[in-house]
Order: sequence, then structure tokens, then C-alpha cells
Amino acid sequence: MANRALSEALRQIPTRVSVQPSAAERVADVLREQIVNGALRSGTRLTEETIGAALGFSRNTIREAFALLIAERLAAREPNRGVFVATPTASDIRDLYATRRLIEPAALEHGIGFSHAAVARLREVVDAAHACREHEDTAGVAQGNQEFHRTVARLAESRRVDQLMEGVLAEMRLVFHLMGDDPGFHVPYLDRNEAIIRDLEAGDRAGAAAALRAYLSDAEEHLLGALHHP
Repeated sequence: MANRALSEALRQIPTRVSVQPSAAERVADVLREQIVNGALRSGTRLTEETIGAALGFSRNTIREAFALLIAERLAAREPNRGVFVATPTASDIRDLYATRRLIEPAALEHGIGFSHAAVARLREVVDAAHACREHEDTAGVAQGNQEFHRTVARLAESRRVDQLMEGVLAEMRLVFHLMGDDPGFHVPYLDRNEAIIRDLEAGDRAGAAAALRAYLSDAEEHLLGALHHP
């Protein structure tokens, strides 16, 4: 009887299950992109009416999208006021860097995706960021720096780590926007990226991991100092 019930239930499932994103996910994707690229800054109120009218979705769909962004810490709901783009705090910065120190150095030292090809990819990312610096493209430098850290995390070859890192980097963009995207912040770290890639090219994964731990701690203090003394 149990097998017959299971078979009957399975016959009700479509043979091809759709993997298309829901309407709420599509709305969240649009808003997330605008938050990450700085078009929607911390403290901006997100209203159902305005977003629904602009994107052509119902208020229920917009509410579901808000819930997704709140879960990602990119938005926050304030009682009796509404939903706003999140404003990172000093506590958020400390938590983000605690997470990064667990993920990134471990990926460098122990990631199963480490190979000559992976190191070559990191070299391409670092060289592209240097080219942006030479052309005084500060936005390109910032993007290159984030791509360096994203590529480091991918050495873990874990979809869960990749997903977690994408969320961390999205929150980091909010932090950088809060600083006013100071062009002086990212540039000094390019040389430290260069030192890390040289360690990797020499086969010194432990040295690269140690350098990245120190780098992340210094960046954390740099950001906390800027937050307290804008």
C-alpha cells in the first residue's frame, strides 16, 4: 500500500521540474544589483508601491522579494517605518571579517581546487586590477579586488562556500558605499594581492594563507577606523 501511494504521488509530479526563478526572486535580483552597484544606498527606503509600479509586479511579490533581501542582510525592516537598504555597523564589519578569515585563508592553503590553472586565473585577476590602477580606474580596482577574493574562495570547490562568499561580498559592497567608495582604500591592497599570488606561484600555500590572514585583519581595522572617523 505504501509503495502504491508513493507511486501515485510521484505520478502527480511534472516530468520536468521548472528551475526558473520565481517572480519574487527576479525582483530581488534587480534590487540586489542596484544595492551592490551603489544605485540604492544604505538608508534608502524601499517602497512596495514604487517598486511594484516600476517593475510591474504585485505588492505581495514585492514583499516576498523584501523578505529575501532581509534574509541576505542587504535590507532591514524597521517597525512602523518600512523596509530600508541595510546600513552596516561596526559589529557587521567584525562579523564579515571573522567569516572571511575562516573561508579565504583555508581555501588558499587547503582548497582542493588549487592547481596551476587556478593560480594562473588569480594572476589574470591581479594583473587586470593593476591595469585599472594604471588607468586611474578606481571602480575597476575595487571590482578587481573583490574578484580576487571571490576567486580565492572558489579554490574550495564548494557550492556552499561560493554562495556564502557571494553574500559576504555583497554586504562588503554596502560597507564600501558607506565609506563613499574611498579610492584610497583598495589601491594599497593590490600590492598585497600581488605578494599573495607570488607565494602561490612559488608553491608556498601556507605563506599565502598567513599573508591573507594578516591582510584581512588590517583591512578590518582600516574599515572600522574609517567608520568611526569618516
